Amino acid sequence: MTETAAHAVLRGVTRVYPGASQVHALGPIDLDIAKGEFFSVVGPSGCGKSTLLDVLAGLNPPSAGTIVFEGKPVAGSVPDGVGVVFQEDASFPWLTVRDNVAFGLRRLGMDAAEIARRVDYAVGFMGLADFAGAYPAQLSGGMRQRVCIARTLVLQPRLILLDEPFGALDQQTRLLMGDELLRLWRETGATVLLITHALDEAAMLSDRVGVMSSRPGRFIDLVETGWPRDRDSRIVSDAAFGAVTARLWSSLRTESMKAIGRG
Repeated sequence: MTETAAHAVLRGVTRVYPGASQVHALGPIDLDIAKGEFFSVVGPSGCGKSTLLDVLAGLNPPSAGTIVFEGKPVAGSVPDGVGVVFQEDASFPWLTVRDNVAFGLRRLGMDAAEIARRVDYAVGFMGLADFAGAYPAQLSGGMRQRVCIARTLVLQPRLILLDEPFGALDQQTRLLMGDELLRLWRETGATVLLITHALDEAAMLSDRVGVMSSRPGRFIDLVETGWPRDRDSRIVSDAAFGAVTARLWSSLRTESMKAIGRG
């Protein structure tokens, strides 16, 4: 892949947290993410996965290296066209589903009619139309996470960054939420980068999976799944699915042992 064909490009990216005991959290990282690709990142706990997402989102400056999104350097703030969804429930408990989804658009000062159009679409797309007037406390964990995704969706991002968005959900709900995420990816044409601890989730959802080393995190393997674009959670029953997850674990096992002090 050439840099001109890539949607996001990282070159020599490192992140060192300063202080009395400096922590070299990440890198160096070189990565090209293609436009429209679904790319997931797995790695041991503390390897810098979330740090990678933060520097790509412009939320944390790299200590060295360059990050480019759509041909422009990323520095100092979240670039236009990038949406971020975190693991924590970021919905506002005092706002209804509809008002939560509209929150970012209202802060941008968007026309009320356009806000209504986008919110109607996002709420309907995420299966929340019957709960538009409900408050987060009245929703399940999976539904609250749908609200957070809908709030990002209305901004029409071209690159969606997800940091363990389903980590707090049970296995069955995570699979179904994965189906929703794949549908969102196909219908919007957005590029997606997902951070996850779950190898099966990464294997099911992704075009490619990057396996990171123990800290400082570097990519030690890039696994192409070969799945069709119209895939869903039924792919977990495919014999090739087991081969993909086995390769991911083979690459990751030694690094995970190092992370717990047994490598």
